[in-house]
Amino acid sequence: MSKIDFHNLDGQILRTFLAILEESSVSRAAERLEVTQSAVSHTLSKLRLILGDPLFVRSGQGLTPTETALSLKGPVRQVLDSLKSLTEQRPFDPRSEDMRFVVAANDMQRDLLFPQLVRDALRDGVNLSLEFKPSGVPSVSLLRDARCDLLLTPIPPDAPDMIQFKLFSGEMMCFFDGSCTRPPTSVEDYLAARHVTVQFVLGGGSNDVLRAPDLPYIPKPTVTVSNFSGITPFVRGTSMLATELEFMHRTSLRNLDMAPLPFVTESLNVFMVWHERSTNDPAHRWLREAVTACSRALVF
Repeated sequence: MSKIDFHNLDGQILRTFLAILEESSVSRAAERLEVTQSAVSHTLSKLRLILGDPLFVRSGQGLTPTETALSLKGPVRQVLDSLKSLTEQRPFDPRSEDMRFVVAANDMQRDLLFPQLVRDALRDGVNLSLEFKPSGVPSVSLLRDARCDLLLTPIPPDAPDMIQFKLFSGEMMCFFDGSCTRPPTSVEDYLAARHVTVQFVLGGGSNDVLRAPDLPYIPKPTVTVSNFSGITPFVRGTSMLATELEFMHRTSLRNLDMAPLPFVTESLNVFMVWHERSTNDPAHRWLREAVTACSRALVF
């Protein structure tokens, strides 16, 4: 390999490299970076010339990284984090910033917090763009590899470089159609009922967060849906039950009746999680403060 002239590298080239590496596709990288495919291809050609390595080879429908590309992932991420830190002490005004964030959350956290956050941002003249992706049972790689900027989950990944903050706590409740059935009054009634539950495509669901010491077992669901908005159509007009967080009575389960469960459960905590590299970034701090403000409105 010829000697690398690092002066030919810049933040945009490195950012493009990471996008291609994480998306395994020039077209998806272009979509993520909001540039044309030709711009991404041109940058990749330039980087190949600088490094003297193909970096990616075609494989099936995507791109496979070479050993050189894989070895560069960590160092490139560190360089980009260092470049970002140079601007962390700059004057910051959310009304003059073009802020774009990717948030990993399921539809419960998304619908509880972010509609109000966006309304507040629009009212205050903040130029904010949000992209949501499913979290499932989240892994540290979601944040560590910068596939999202912020994570909301009741099951936070645990690692030294992950920072978590408890947003709110709530009780698990029974949701049902009061025109068709009454809520269960005993553990036996609850176990004998038919249930609708959520199981996310990426893993995790309602049964994973239910902590009930007095419940001998979790009943097998009659219907399993992939998001919370799918619960109501199946519960309405039937005697089936759903066991979900109380705050969902304000969003996707607002058209169902709600009652306490006939047994003791542990409160469900929902956390906001981010990577330590984002802690001092002023735009990221603004987002965290906005999410926290919306979460406080849930319980007051």
